[in-house]
Amino acid sequence: MFILTFLPFSIECKTKLDPNRNYIFCPNHFSYLDIPTMGLTPINSIFVGKNDMEKIPLFGFMYRKLHITVNRKSLKSRSNSMLESMKAIDQGKSLVIYPEGGMATKNPPNMVSFKDGAFRTAIEKQIPIVPVTIPYNWIILPDRKKMRLYAGRVKVIFHEPIETTGMTLDSTSKLKQQVFSIIDSELKKELGTS
Repeated sequence: MFILTFLPFSIECKTKLDPNRNYIFCPNHFSYLDIPTMGLTPINSIFVGKNDMEKIPLFGFMYRKLHITVNRKSLKSRSNSMLESMKAIDQGKSLVIYPEGGMATKNPPNMVSFKDGAFRTAIEKQIPIVPVTIPYNWIILPDRKKMRLYAGRVKVIFHEPIETTGMTLDSTSKLKQQVFSIIDSELKKELGTS
């Protein structure tokens, strides 16, 4: 996609990820461009995302077949997506979960509070969380009614995994805050706002 749209991109990995391990990747989410950007993940992963993606012609059908969709307004759907996520991990898959619960902020690059799902899943399955910073997509493709692509370089930064071995669900808030702080600090560093 980036080649077809002439968008340059760069991938920065703070450490080498083990292709034989499961991870949950947690990126910030300010732009529709974040979805193809997470296709650059160095470990093959499936997405857990809003069911709105299913409405896109052709792409929506493929997305529904390959990934886990959730209607965030439905308790049953949220519960089913959690069960499907656990099952996918048991099958050896890694997940991409946007912890803000979608493009929720009205003021990028400021994130909104993270939801618990990704962190509870990581703790229950005792697998690492990888914070991911996507600093510039909200400038290249802002979330506006009239979608317009601006020139720029897509950049994605994969931080060091945070191990959850030995954590209990009581650690959810602490883990959530740790991931938030890592992404937030990197956003400020990249954008020169720290």
